[in-house]
Amino acid sequence: MPFFRPPSQPRFDRRWLFLLAALLLVFSPAVLAVTGELDLTQSVVGFFALGIFVLAYALVMAEEKIHMRKSKPVLVAAGIIWSLIGWVYVQNGMSEASEGAFRVTLLEFTELMLFLLVAMTYINAMEERRVFDALRSWMLRMGFNYRTLFWLTGGLAFVLSPIADNLTTALLMCAVVTKVAEGDKRFINLACINIVVAANAGGAFSPFGDITTLMVWQAGIVPFQDFFILFFPALVNFLIPAVIMSCFIPNKKPESVQEDVWMKRGARRIVVLFLLTITTAVLCHTLLHLPPVLGMMTGLGYLQFFGYYLRRSLPRSLERKRERYSRRGDNKKLEQLGSVVPFDVFNRVARAEWDTLLFFYGVVMCVGGLGFMGYLSLLSETLYLGWNPTAANIVLGVISAVVDNIPVMFAVLTMEPDMSQGHWLLITLTAGVGGSLLSIGSAAGVAVMGQARGAYTFIGHLKWSPVILLGYAASIVVHMWLNAESFALFG
Repeated sequence: MPFFRPPSQPRFDRRWLFLLAALLLVFSPAVLAVTGELDLTQSVVGFFALGIFVLAYALVMAEEKIHMRKSKPVLVAAGIIWSLIGWVYVQNGMSEASEGAFRVTLLEFTELMLFLLVAMTYINAMEERRVFDALRSWMLRMGFNYRTLFWLTGGLAFVLSPIADNLTTALLMCAVVTKVAEGDKRFINLACINIVVAANAGGAFSPFGDITTLMVWQAGIVPFQDFFILFFPALVNFLIPAVIMSCFIPNKKPESVQEDVWMKRGARRIVVLFLLTITTAVLCHTLLHLPPVLGMMTGLGYLQFFGYYLRRSLPRSLERKRERYSRRGDNKKLEQLGSVVPFDVFNRVARAEWDTLLFFYGVVMCVGGLGFMGYLSLLSETLYLGWNPTAANIVLGVISAVVDNIPVMFAVLTMEPDMSQGHWLLITLTAGVGGSLLSIGSAAGVAVMGQARGAYTFIGHLKWSPVILLGYAASIVVHMWLNAESFALFG
């Protein structure tokens, strides 16, 4: 029997009229209204919004399979969720409440987005000036063996990620490994796992190392300097899996790879300006009690002024270098001067990871909408009142291996559970390093899977998950032991 009947058949009309009446009844604001405020957690609108978010996140997790950028489903989901909220509140004559909640959530995202945009612009500027290429070239020229390369790339990932963020650092180190060990899939897989774990661990003890730590810092929950007490727990998280995996690396030397790379003019000064920008952001927050984004946007002004100087002084600089290289007879350097292009700040802004920024917007707005409906209060009561805060934070860290740590951390910040600073640092640590348990658990892991496609895989990472879990558990024990006094609120 066909599903669609001709319009003349009366049974079709009655069935769809009944369905329409049922929908109007269950979506009626009178059914959803609760005395004093609207609690939508037990309503069809609430369930529908929750389903939309779950569906959107399922599409995000399937990004590698369906080849659809992760920002698309969460952007649509955010629009649907807030449209449902707006409609319900308009029907109840409370539109000002929903509008105010939306603006507050949007402001939280805007501060973080501008902060990240400046950081991404600086990273892109350093990449364009070939700072990272020069570092990679040095590592290739040194001719390290596999075991040394394993420790060097992992160690540099741990050291650089607190400044350059875990995603950029992981991609840089992965490029070195795939270049040196081309064709050796077993070593590349082990080295990439080590890099992802190290980059996530390094990003966990710095406000600039990961979006989650940045969110906690900007929320004013943990002072800038207090993040660094997570250094030793993060180091343990990196070292335990690395020591075990290094035992399975052959002690052989890859073929030497020569790569002649020269940094472009102004590269070192841009690195200095980036450090000055970070200092400005920290001082704005600690001394002036203003949002760190003020310092970051001021730092973008530093880069714009320096870009102006580079453009205006380029002709004189090229002329001086041509004369110098001509006297030396260095034809290779003369050829390189022909490829020099002026520095343009706005090209660097355009090359920011907009998919990540838009994904971040969608997640923040989705979680903010669900929180406004009442779901986060429900979750907070279940986790932080029904459970011990320590257990809740450890479990949320494991969950971040499946669900990205951004929505996990934003949900916790929105819930605002009554926790000691030690517990806030614990969720910062677990959300940061918990994503290392699976290759899809962090932006660094997903990006490296794309770069080392075929060598570093989900299954290849999963085989070493028990070892990484050992490091995860050890980092928690070390934090609770070294920083025991910060847990005083809960004994």
